[in-house]
Amino acid sequence: MENLRMFVNGQAMSGGSLNTALSGAVFVGPVETAPRYRFYSVRDEFPGLYPVTSDGHAVPGELYEVSYRILREHLLPNEPEELELSVIELSDGSGSLSMRMRDGSLTLPGVTDISTAGGWRAYLASGRTQGAIG
Repeated sequence: MENLRMFVNGQAMSGGSLNTALSGAVFVGPVETAPRYRFYSVRDEFPGLYPVTSDGHAVPGELYEVSYRILREHLLPNEPEELELSVIELSDGSGSLSMRMRDGSLTLPGVTDISTAGGWRAYLASGRTQGAIG
């Protein structure tokens, strides 16, 4: 069975509340995106990438090899409606599947740009959250 590469940068990372959705996936290791993205917190519940043409940042996360079944039956059903499946560029120039912010989600209440926070875990640990998670 063919496996896909999936970049995760929020609750699906190891130790996160959605990591069980990746049960059966192969952990490849920590990686970063290319510096072509802004990174957002949505109500401090989950993060989202958004591609930009300028002023982008590298975003840390984890890379997994997942089967279509894991992606279809476990990971995608747990993703919030503000995110959609896309292909992103990693720091080494290769591509990977990842969730990203939908175009209309950037202006919703509770969306905060956290691009300079150093990733989701660093943002949560910083104490700069709005209080929904911490």
